[in-house]
Amino acid sequence: MSKRKGTSVSENPNKRSRSVNESENAADSDQEDPILSNVRLPCSEVVSDAGIVESITLKNFMCHSLLGPFTFGSNVNFVVGNNGSKCGKSAVLTALIVALGGNAQATNRGSSLRGFVKEGESSADVSITLRNKGRDAYKPEVYGSAIILDLRITREGLRTYKLRSKSGQLISTKKEELVSILDNFNIQVNNPVSVLTQEMSKYFLHSKGEGDKYKFFMKATQLEQMREDFIYIKTTKHLTEDKVEQHSECLKDLKRKYLEKEDRYRSLASLDEMHTKLEELQKQMAWALNKVDEAEKKYKQVQEQLERITQQVQELQPKCAELKTEAQKRNNLLKSSEVRVESNLRDLEKDKTQLMSRIKDLKLRFCVILFSSESKARAERIEQIQTELENLKHQISTLGQQIDQYHHAISRAKEEQGKMRSIEANRRNLQTMESSRSNRLRRFGEQMPALLNAIQEAHRRGQFKHRPRGPLGYLISLKDPELALAVEVCLKGQLLAFTCDNYEDEKVLQGLMARMFQGGRRPAIITSNFLSQVHDTRKKAVNHPNYPSVLQALEIEDPVVANCLIDQKGIESILLIKNRTEARRVMQSKSPPANCIHAFSKDGDQIFTNRSYAAEQTRANYLSGDVEEEIRHLQRELENQKAQATRFQQQMRKLDDDVKQNEGLLRRAHQDQKTIKEDLHEIITKIKSKRAESEEGQAQMADLKGSYEKAEQEYKQHKERINTIAEEADSVKEDLSKTDQEVIKCKHHKKHYDEKRSAHLHSIQTLEVSEKHFFFICLERVESRRSARTLDSEISRLKLKITSQKEQQGDREEIVRQYHEALESYKNMTQQMKNLNSFIKSLDSVMSHRLQAYAELRRFLSARCKYYFDSMLAQRGYSGSMIFDHKNETLSISVQPGQGNKADLSDMRSLSGGERSFSTVCFVLSLWAITEAPFRCLDEFDVYMDMVNRRISMDMMLKVAASQRYRQFIFLTPQNMSSLPESKIIRILRLKDPDRGQRNTQRGEDGDQ
Repeated sequence: MSKRKGTSVSENPNKRSRSVNESENAADSDQEDPILSNVRLPCSEVVSDAGIVESITLKNFMCHSLLGPFTFGSNVNFVVGNNGSKCGKSAVLTALIVALGGNAQATNRGSSLRGFVKEGESSADVSITLRNKGRDAYKPEVYGSAIILDLRITREGLRTYKLRSKSGQLISTKKEELVSILDNFNIQVNNPVSVLTQEMSKYFLHSKGEGDKYKFFMKATQLEQMREDFIYIKTTKHLTEDKVEQHSECLKDLKRKYLEKEDRYRSLASLDEMHTKLEELQKQMAWALNKVDEAEKKYKQVQEQLERITQQVQELQPKCAELKTEAQKRNNLLKSSEVRVESNLRDLEKDKTQLMSRIKDLKLRFCVILFSSESKARAERIEQIQTELENLKHQISTLGQQIDQYHHAISRAKEEQGKMRSIEANRRNLQTMESSRSNRLRRFGEQMPALLNAIQEAHRRGQFKHRPRGPLGYLISLKDPELALAVEVCLKGQLLAFTCDNYEDEKVLQGLMARMFQGGRRPAIITSNFLSQVHDTRKKAVNHPNYPSVLQALEIEDPVVANCLIDQKGIESILLIKNRTEARRVMQSKSPPANCIHAFSKDGDQIFTNRSYAAEQTRANYLSGDVEEEIRHLQRELENQKAQATRFQQQMRKLDDDVKQNEGLLRRAHQDQKTIKEDLHEIITKIKSKRAESEEGQAQMADLKGSYEKAEQEYKQHKERINTIAEEADSVKEDLSKTDQEVIKCKHHKKHYDEKRSAHLHSIQTLEVSEKHFFFICLERVESRRSARTLDSEISRLKLKITSQKEQQGDREEIVRQYHEALESYKNMTQQMKNLNSFIKSLDSVMSHRLQAYAELRRFLSARCKYYFDSMLAQRGYSGSMIFDHKNETLSISVQPGQGNKADLSDMRSLSGGERSFSTVCFVLSLWAITEAPFRCLDEFDVYMDMVNRRISMDMMLKVAASQRYRQFIFLTPQNMSSLPESKIIRILRLKDPDRGQRNTQRGEDGDQ
């Protein structure tokens, strides 16, 4: 419901000690609450870290030109001013509500925001500084230790925000960022427990209706918000159920449409079968109507006749009157061609001579370029440079391998250097062991004896409630010295740790450690209640007939030390098995020992049921019994390391010399390689330019050669044409005479063959049409025993059936498309129904669980409120009762002034004004005790009290404030607070009577000023 403020107990909280504390609190529930007990202020002041109001400034707000800045203290603040003006001290509270996101109605000072702008001004400004420190700080890396909130309200009622860091830098202007800040600090200005105005107090607290008090309780504890959320969820569930019912009807219609489309889709398969059958019948009909063998023979005969006739026609057609005309044309063409060819031959001969000359010149230039002495020298230089380049690459590869070897040697040297650093650690361990000959406590650190003496002195002076115990390793001893390493690996850092009974003792011990361990690592501190008896571990401890647990292997005289090790390490559930193999057999068998977490061997190896870990530590540093043997071991190890260090230094000097020598060789090789690469690059550039020139000359020569070949080819063609024409002219002259004789004869034959040709062409066309139709129906022979008439009747019947079927079904593609659309719609609706039903089922389960938790929380908060209310009344000797009726939503409060009989309790309405106000204060304080907020504001809480009740109420609120130093309290009162005792936690802000246009002043009474 809200965040809890407080300090962390420790990095590893003690589950067992927490359960003990809870049981003790439950057993002492009838005792006085710590909030109500007398508070002794500690030496160091505890202040709130995040969310409290550090200062507020008003400009042109309500009827003030400038008010503030007001600097609030971190605990108790009184804003004092005379009544009689609507813009007096309450303007501070109104600005606080509006700036932190509250609406105008919540302030009861206006119906809209524009009413807060001073007359004659265009806008009003409010600036609030919120503290932003500690673990609950909001984006401390962005805002710093404070968040400055600037609000501007325009005459039109518009509200704009500017969120700045402590340095004044603008961070954001969004309302969402302000909401995130308020949520982070748990600031709720609309919650009457956080900010209680006069009107809210009159409406809820001073109302005679029991329902109003119940509403106040629900609103203060945020149970009202939870109930509204539950109502909204229930409404959402009903809407979802209605939607499911609507979808159910739609699903039925979709399923019906889907089945209809599926039937039409399946009927298409029978239509395909009828088409296939029709094609088969047509094939059979085609082969039944044709006599294939006779047709093939007749076709061949007709084809042969056609070929003979066509050949005769082709032979006779050219021999007509056209032959004479052709002969005359050819004679004329021959004469003109002879003249034209002779002219072309002369031109071609000239071109040939020029082309041959040009080709010779180009060949000569190319040979000069190709075989010049400079080119040969460059080619030899290139080969030489390439050879040198290959040699250098080989040398570079060799040097790279050597460099890798030296780098590897350097890494090994660094490892050896790390071993040298361990010499210093062994030397310090040796000094510690030698000093522990006379005092075993020095094994745990040189500062340990001084720290224990300081603890004894502090305890003698009464600074500790209970003397801290530690170091824990000093307060235990081994029954079997062989298990020293195993126990030391198991307990690890707990051997140096201290344990305290409470957090006050912990703070004192931390101060002592800070003096003793300046700049070094401090021992850990474990805070847990000291008990006089060792925990009963019979149910959770491991009991093995052959091997002891860590708890059984230790001799611990102090129950506090034993309980601490049980809580922190669970030593009652850890076995000690000397042999590593035996430990694995016991732990990793099918039935490991009951209640056993893991086991340790005497070598420090840790064995679980499914894995094991080897120990990094080889010898016990704190629990070994033979100090002299440890000293001798460390001396031998130190001597060996010194010898290794000497050898290592010699190797390092040698390696340094080799590295320097190789680095010089590498630099020279890189320099030579760079020079050769530059020369090679220059030569390659020249080669490229010459090669480009050569390629250009070759291209020109190829073009000229092509032109020459083309001209020579044309010359040959013209010459051949001349010879051909001359030969043809001679033959044509001879044929002319023969042709004249045959022309007359051909005319007689032509008429006869034209008639015969027409008849054959008609027959050929008829056969070709039959052949094409036959092969179009079926290329392969199909055997059929039925006659053509039977097949024809069946084909007609099948065509009629196909036509009627198509008329009934419609377009095939449309049917397939409609079927797939109906199927997709049906599947989508089914999935939606499934998801909605699952959502409703999950919502029912969650709501059932949360309503149960809501009822339990409401009962718990009601019980706590009753308890705190009775305790508050008892401060003045009153008795009373609170009766919650959650069914009817009423809260009945009865109070009896003075010590009286419970039966004499009367309603608050029968009390005097001061007594009723005092009871109301008790009710408010009880609500404070069960809710959380960084600051609390009360407006004229004592207006109806007499002096006695006012003094008692004031003492109670100051006592609560002193016990809650992490929370800020702001009280607005018309009373003169001069009678308050001087205290560092109290700050009084006195307001002068408001002078329009003048700035109000602030007087801070603070011990720090």
